[in-house]
Amino acid sequence: MYNFRTDLALERRDIYKKINNLQQIDGVESAEENINENIKVSRVKITNQNGEQSLGKPIGNYVTIDVKNLKIAGEEEIQQTAETLTNELKKIIELHTEKKGDILIVGLGNIYVTPDALGPKVINEIDVTRHILKYLPQYIDENARPVSAISPGVLGTTGIETVEILKGIVNNINPKLLIVIDALASRSIERISSTIQISDTGIVPGAGVGNTRQEISQSSLGIPVVAIGIPTVVELATLVSDGIDIFIDRLQEKAESNEYLNKLQQNDKYEEVKEALNVGEYNMIVTPKEIDDLIENMKDIVARGINFAM
Repeated sequence: MYNFRTDLALERRDIYKKINNLQQIDGVESAEENINENIKVSRVKITNQNGEQSLGKPIGNYVTIDVKNLKIAGEEEIQQTAETLTNELKKIIELHTEKKGDILIVGLGNIYVTPDALGPKVINEIDVTRHILKYLPQYIDENARPVSAISPGVLGTTGIETVEILKGIVNNINPKLLIVIDALASRSIERISSTIQISDTGIVPGAGVGNTRQEISQSSLGIPVVAIGIPTVVELATLVSDGIDIFIDRLQEKAESNEYLNKLQQNDKYEEVKEALNVGEYNMIVTPKEIDDLIENMKDIVARGINFAM
């Protein structure tokens, strides 16, 4: 299987089509919708084993929300994106649980490492209701779901695999569905903190940066798992490869007929660039200097999106 080194099903689809010169992939259905001039929703559905093997992702639904200009997003843009996330999340939740089913929300990541802090930061903003419905039901809307939330930390600080912690919680409080939030890796610098992926196939923490942990999914926990992920890092090889494309674009403005440059841009240079940059063990994962502000914006979007959906 091709080494995609991205967690996004949409990117995997595009890469697979490019390297195999395909217009369509058997077992992969796609659709796009423009919400407004800044927000686009792409839906990828993997329907059979061939699609699963082609993209290296399980059969299921993958929704990608792309947001332009998030670095300078104001309150209106953040609210519009949160509402889009709410609408897409509701559709997926309704496929897997009843309207008032208990939901456990899990924020993966390390609060002390900014690009990996999205999950824990979102958990701090979630409106938890399970205890209120149990002890003070008169103070909450009768249509509210029982919602609980936890940030279990990372293996390096707890010594416990996340899935082991979640098994204990699931066995004790018996939620009907899990929503897992995590930072992802992307193959495009333009998608850093500007893309949200929702899927109903679970998640493999650390897979995008080569630090794969045990998967969190229905097969490991016994209940449906919806994952919300946002790319916060790319590999150095990706950064350089994208930079070469930008450089070639500028050259081609004055050399449109240059056959070599045209061919170079059409090919996927990622593996060649990665091989050139991988000196010993020094393969870098990078994040933008504005990551603090981007994480704050995305934290607000994801927390609001989840709260509205509940």
